[in-house]
Amino acid sequence: MEFVSPSILFALFAVSIPVIIHLFNFRKYKKVYFTNVRFIKEIKQQTKKRTQLKHLIILLLRILAIIALVFAFARPYIPLSNTIIKQHKNNAVSIYVDNSFSIEARTGGGYLIDDAKKQAAGIAKTYCSSDVFQLLTNDLEAKHQRFVNRDEFLELLKEVDLSPSVKNISGIIKFQNDFLSEKKSGNKISYLISDLQKSTSNFDKITEDTNIVNYIIPVLSNDQGNVFIDSCWFKSPIIQANQHSELMVRVKNISDVDYEKIPLKLMINGNQKALASIDILANSETNLSLPFTNYETGIRNAMLEITDYPVIYDDKFYFSFNVSASVPVLSINSKEENIYLNSLFDNDSAFVFENVRVKNLDYSSLNNYQLIILNELNEISSGLGREIKRFISEGGSVLVIPFSNPDFVSYKDFLTSVKSNYFIEKDTFNMKVDDLNIDHEIFADVFEEIPENIDLPVIRQHFRISKLSKTIFESVMNIQNGNSFLEAGKYKNGRIYLLSVALNSRFSNFQKHALFVPVLYKIALLSKSENKLYFTIGDEENIVLKKARLSGDNVFRIKKDDSDFEVIPGQKNVNSNVILELFGQIKEAGNYNIVNNGNTISGISFNYDRRESMLKNYLPEKVKEIIKTNGLNSFTLIELGDKNIEQVLDEFERGVQLWKYFIILALIFLAGEVLILRFWR
Repeated sequence: MEFVSPSILFALFAVSIPVIIHLFNFRKYKKVYFTNVRFIKEIKQQTKKRTQLKHLIILLLRILAIIALVFAFARPYIPLSNTIIKQHKNNAVSIYVDNSFSIEARTGGGYLIDDAKKQAAGIAKTYCSSDVFQLLTNDLEAKHQRFVNRDEFLELLKEVDLSPSVKNISGIIKFQNDFLSEKKSGNKISYLISDLQKSTSNFDKITEDTNIVNYIIPVLSNDQGNVFIDSCWFKSPIIQANQHSELMVRVKNISDVDYEKIPLKLMINGNQKALASIDILANSETNLSLPFTNYETGIRNAMLEITDYPVIYDDKFYFSFNVSASVPVLSINSKEENIYLNSLFDNDSAFVFENVRVKNLDYSSLNNYQLIILNELNEISSGLGREIKRFISEGGSVLVIPFSNPDFVSYKDFLTSVKSNYFIEKDTFNMKVDDLNIDHEIFADVFEEIPENIDLPVIRQHFRISKLSKTIFESVMNIQNGNSFLEAGKYKNGRIYLLSVALNSRFSNFQKHALFVPVLYKIALLSKSENKLYFTIGDEENIVLKKARLSGDNVFRIKKDDSDFEVIPGQKNVNSNVILELFGQIKEAGNYNIVNNGNTISGISFNYDRRESMLKNYLPEKVKEIIKTNGLNSFTLIELGDKNIEQVLDEFERGVQLWKYFIILALIFLAGEVLILRFWR
């Protein structure tokens, strides 16, 4: 216990007054003589003892009354930790109001967003008009990145609305710390008003600034259950017209109840393509398969939808993909064309296949292809190597088929430049392929069932491939001696495949084997340049348009499907790609189109951050435990209970005031004295 005016405690010497009065009784006594007092002697003695006890009690009550009054005027209080003395009138206050979608939840008296804004307004009103304030939300708007007076703060607060942006608590605290650190003097206080979702409350990542006092004010909803679509992906990356496709959908249930028969539908370009029914247990997730067939080529803008009340902002999930008519493939040859490659690709409408001799190659045309086959080149020149490296970096795929007597040095120089394994030497022992990596994407959907004694290619001679620890290559087919027959790896945005044999009968029978067609076919199909199915609003991820160029004033625009909304993103040429930078211009989930000079270049989709769908939050007791565990000594959790924020902050400023209690005690002591004097005879 401490005192606002401790000097008044010197008045405690006043307790000596009733003591003196008690010791020096100034009443005058008159003597009365009795003839015989023998009969009243015992009564007299008893009366004297009762009178002494009565006087002692009265003395004690008077002393206590004086002490209570002195304490009351000294204004005692119980101090609270991390208090800010606002009487200094030199405070810089940063108040964060969580305006993410989860704050839309209902409370007993309305919506959390309204409750959060009410608390922020109450905080501002407890400070002096001369103090400065900063309002912060998930949008991190420029108008909020400055100090304003109290009236301006309250006006800005009225404009706060729900936002799709999601920020981690550690990032918000860092932003507040950096902003408040610009103030060189005075008190620095930050308030964080949030529903404290577990998905964004990363207290362990907070960097504490001990010069700033931090208060956390939780606003909690009554219901934390939700069912939502979390993500989707195609089981096979190959999407062709008139071919069966299988879309995988992940649905999560974070409520404490089981759900049955929740309808899930798939819409593509406004038409329903598939329908499913979901059964999902409490606090679990499930993956569903939605099969459908694409009958047309071109851009496909798609949407998945479930029905889940009352949380509805995550019931729709948007994605886009492209069904291309054909895959362009180029074979670069030393001399003659390979008859087996011609037979495979020329007779299939899914491919546009071309041959070119290496000495006639136009490097500028390489961007027109998605798969390039280096077919039995004597050597890979430095110029060709540089262009192929650039082609791979920008998302192209390359299959290297070695010459029967290659220049190992030139092959090594090129392959190591793209962080690939390389050919070492020729092995002339007769062997067979004895192992298939059926988990690799090349063999996805190739086998319904693998026979026990499967017939595999015979190898008469092959080139051994190095095993470098710094490369990320995976063996797709293995030979009996442990060497790789076919390897696959990635470099930057593209893919590299190494075949250890030339495609002729002197090396193997692979070109005539049943595996030749599906393996080469899948390598070609996997080379298709596909954009991401969807992006997340708020992520600072750029959009890459492969094999595109900016020319003149024809900039790329992003237009919302079935809407007048249109923005011009930031854009720049990088090699043969165009990079689009959004700068937070997309605020609404949905399907969009990238348009250039009136032509639709690509579809693109945006979804709200699914972290906002995880409504589970930390309860106050858990937050206190986390604060203590992480040693965040400058952080204090404020629990309002039945009080309003103004009352609680007043207690934090002044501590728990006790003077009223001492006034009450003084009155009780004086009343006790009056009662004793009146009724104790």
